[in-house]
Amino acid sequence: MNVTLRRALSACLLAGSLALALALAAGAGSAEAESSVVRPGESIQKAINAADPYDTIVVKGVHREHVVIRKDGIKLRGEDAVIEPPPKAKADSPCAPEAICIRGALENEKRVSDVSVSGFTIPDIQDRGQPAFSIDVVHARNATVSGNRVNDITGGIGVTVRSINTTIANNHVIGNPDSSAPGIRVEVSSSRTTIANNVVRNIPEGDNAIDVAEGSADTTVAGNHLIDDWLGLLVVDSPGTKVLSNVMSGNGVLGMFLAGQESRDTKVVGNHISGGPWGIYVTDAHRGSFVGNTIRDNCAGMFFEAPRAVGGFEVKGNTVTDNTRSCRSKSWGRNFSGIGIALLGARGMEVSANHLSGNVPSGPTRISGGVVVATDPWFGVTAKPKNDSVIGNHFGRNKPDIDWDGSGTGNVFRANLCDTSVPKRLCD
Repeated sequence: MNVTLRRALSACLLAGSLALALALAAGAGSAEAESSVVRPGESIQKAINAADPYDTIVVKGVHREHVVIRKDGIKLRGEDAVIEPPPKAKADSPCAPEAICIRGALENEKRVSDVSVSGFTIPDIQDRGQPAFSIDVVHARNATVSGNRVNDITGGIGVTVRSINTTIANNHVIGNPDSSAPGIRVEVSSSRTTIANNVVRNIPEGDNAIDVAEGSADTTVAGNHLIDDWLGLLVVDSPGTKVLSNVMSGNGVLGMFLAGQESRDTKVVGNHISGGPWGIYVTDAHRGSFVGNTIRDNCAGMFFEAPRAVGGFEVKGNTVTDNTRSCRSKSWGRNFSGIGIALLGARGMEVSANHLSGNVPSGPTRISGGVVVATDPWFGVTAKPKNDSVIGNHFGRNKPDIDWDGSGTGNVFRANLCDTSVPKRLCD
């Protein structure tokens, strides 16, 4: 190798080394700039105001303030951190009395993007003058709220005002017996929200562990534990909702309630629902599927009831067993017990390949059985079941296995493995 070539190579290597050293130095400087720590006695809001977009802010200890995040990419991470909102907020606070608010600019329709909040404990925020969420996602995109604990809530975690792609995951929300508020609520046309692996418990009478409402679309509710709540999951006028592999137990009134003509294409798959008056109650809704759910130990397993029109659902491969509890009219406006799947004035239902056993009444009831197809026997509603198919189900120890009051037209009962039916000809 000649001298000229050696010198050229040396120059290239030196230039490359200098460039690498400069890049490493710049990276070290930017990593330091991207993270800050807020300790007790310091202001979280001041740290957010001073941060650049996509900075990480670590919070330690107890803080008493309302926190608003308007910048893209802020990662607010608690480490043994508690936020206790003060009783009185500043007059110009845009989110009080919330503890933490992720808020886009409503005035110009600009969403705040890529914000995350994790690792905080938020105690009761009641007596703040109005109901409020403890953590509120307002007009945001790609927000994440994870690993937080919200205690004795007056309001839990909210996703609202057309937020998109929000993730609410691995949070623990505990109700306040003296106040009625949802644990987690998606509302006001928010879309593509994922609510996953949260625990919501002890939500008192009058409200729900999880709400999906007001035109919210394509929400996924998956792997949550809803325990000892008044109502587990409420879905109203929200299309494309997916309810997957949740546990809803000890419900005060319902495991899941589905209603509203806009609640089309709802998919309810692989859930375990037990220990309430109704497991699943559907009314005023059309088109969707209930597949592979386990529903047991209620007064009634699955109710499709038509005070207003209901129908067009596939009910397939569910295990509906031992719904023997007795519910009385003093509490529920009717006596009912021992009901597996009831199609009361429902139309176009496909009930197939379900396992139904042990649905035997333990108290007064006007209907009972594994599958009941009838005009509503309680409220004088005249809608008759029409074009319902009950095909290929497996029955055992129900009273009776199938009960049809003979009303309606186009109803089909075929290839069911059962012993008892009213009328007798319905078992094959």
